[in-house]
Amino acid sequence: MAHDETAAPTGTQSFYLTTPIYYVNDAPHIGHAYTTVAGDVLTRWHRQRQERVWFLTGTDEHGQKVMRTAEANGVTPQEWADRLVESSWEPVLETLDARNDDFIRTTQPRHTERVQRFIQDLHDKGEIYAGSYEGPYCVGCEEYKLPGELLDGTGEYEGLKLCPIHSRPVEMLSEQNYFFKMSAYADRLLALYEEHPEFVQPASARNEVLAFVKGGLQDLSISRNTFDWGIPIPWDTSHVLYVWFDALLNYATAIGLDSDDEAERERFASTWPADVHLVGKDILRFHAVIWPAMLMAAGLPLPKTVFAHGWLLVGGEKMSKSKLTGIAPTQITDVFGSDAFRYYFMRAIPFGQDGSFSWEDLSARYNAELANGFGNLASRVAAMISKNFGGSLPRPGSSGDAETALQQVAAKAVAEAEAAIDRISPNEAINAVWALVDATNLYLTEQEPWKVAKLPGETTESGAGVEGGRLATILVTAAEALRTLAVLLNPVVPKAAEGLWTALGAEEPLGPLGAQPVQTAAEFGQLPAGTRVTKGASLFPRLDEV
Repeated sequence: MAHDETAAPTGTQSFYLTTPIYYVNDAPHIGHAYTTVAGDVLTRWHRQRQERVWFLTGTDEHGQKVMRTAEANGVTPQEWADRLVESSWEPVLETLDARNDDFIRTTQPRHTERVQRFIQDLHDKGEIYAGSYEGPYCVGCEEYKLPGELLDGTGEYEGLKLCPIHSRPVEMLSEQNYFFKMSAYADRLLALYEEHPEFVQPASARNEVLAFVKGGLQDLSISRNTFDWGIPIPWDTSHVLYVWFDALLNYATAIGLDSDDEAERERFASTWPADVHLVGKDILRFHAVIWPAMLMAAGLPLPKTVFAHGWLLVGGEKMSKSKLTGIAPTQITDVFGSDAFRYYFMRAIPFGQDGSFSWEDLSARYNAELANGFGNLASRVAAMISKNFGGSLPRPGSSGDAETALQQVAAKAVAEAEAAIDRISPNEAINAVWALVDATNLYLTEQEPWKVAKLPGETTESGAGVEGGRLATILVTAAEALRTLAVLLNPVVPKAAEGLWTALGAEEPLGPLGAQPVQTAAEFGQLPAGTRVTKGASLFPRLDEV
């Protein structure tokens, strides 16, 4: 479900972002969608900068958890993965209006074959050895746990040790495994965190990783021989590769690592390292400790940033299918639409922190901010241009202090939103842009164009607005603010932004919305006189109209 590559900008600056690849043990809930939407907003913004962007998402299909889920449903793991990807994981991208460039599945040969080459190379370099391991294992996390991390069970789990994330009993496993010499990279990892504080973000996540590594790293068990649903170890096919060692490599295999194809190898060379790995905070250690150690061992460049966002909470707990707190994205989009879903989750929750979802908050924000704030603004301006100038954008008169002030708000919105995107803070970027929504509404309230239209010299005898008058200046200024908003909000609410671009008649004189550089969006005066402005369907109908 990749978008048309020919539509992507071809700038020299590149930007590569990944989401985690999601387990196919169940259908996606809004916690998964939250990460995907964040990735989509960030990559759309970089496209709006006219950069060369690659946005990767996909599914993690190996491991014991997937195998057990398939067995419980009476099908093979591959059949289960195929069913879930086709029925749920690919369709949710359409639901969210995500514009990913690629969708990687860890059962695809392009992944499995390249993973085997990578692991064989590490083995040949002496980075992997045979050994044995015994310890508490959480199938949900697909991870051995340290005894100090476990919780004491109560009720039906009395006397058992529980995973702190899944609140389910761990299993004691004893296996002959192959091990990766991860402990040898502790000092290099600590130096990485010290020299590149941007590698793990936000600061709370970096502090957690620092404390973990300073506490001492163990070598990592990277194979399993008690089940066979995984990528076979090439030199010992009685073992399959540990699912996380397999899964983490998707970020590199998807863009051509160890490919036989020259074009794919060139893509890897021009795209890697990743600029941003977006992850939930529960999988931070895998990405901020194991993954860079793997790359160090292979002699490959490290990604620039691993950003761990918070959890979506329902009733104070992390959203979870196993705890029956999962909400399907369509439960929201069927009522509010994909734009409102994207806007709400990207603005309401400070990115990097936990956030509680509430239907009441979503409904209130939809009406106040989207329907009344932004949508009504677009409708009012289009209606006034239609009423006073027959839908043709007039020639403005001279600008005054109010117009200069509004353009300054627009310029500040661009600068602050750009900086927020670079900080990987979509909520702050939207806040910066929304200052222009509010300022434009205030500008109209203060300038009162409906009263100006009644002043002498502002309209002809037939009631039409006069070119070059004060009324024309106000409406053109408001239209320019809306044009700026269409560009800045295109990454967040692409359907509404495209609708606004069409209503403003901007494509004929300026070209497609996606081709508008975000950097120059605040330069007023881009819409020429005579541009046809139409009042189309409401961008965000009030809920009682939905």
